[in-house]
Amino acid sequence: MAKKLGIYKCEKCGNIVEVIIEGKAPLFCCGEKMTYLKEQTAENSVEKHVPYIEKIQGGYRVSVGKETLHPMLEKHYIQWIELIVGDSVYRKYLYPGDEPKAEFMLEREENENVYAREYCNIHGHWES
Repeated sequence: MAKKLGIYKCEKCGNIVEVIIEGKAPLFCCGEKMTYLKEQTAENSVEKHVPYIEKIQGGYRVSVGKETLHPMLEKHYIQWIELIVGDSVYRKYLYPGDEPKAEFMLEREENENVYAREYCNIHGHWES
């Protein structure tokens, strides 16, 4: 069963999908079951991967790395940053040479949970 907001990757072709509505069957691509990318939360590599959320006027800024930003090289970079607010998902795609930051101008209700996720092309999926 695919998890709502779960990120899955095809190990053959590299397709990556995010589940919007849960279904009862597993996800397949290229004739094989897709790999669920469980979010990592503890820092266990040299580069910084855990997204850092900062409240700014009118919204939120998400940086990948708090004091030392993640590298954004052709061979090693953050492909996207997401901010999840309640049931809404906001995403910014990034490319080599970009800064590993995203600003999302929005407000949230008092009871809504806010967290961030990012995907590194080498070290995978991370969550704040």
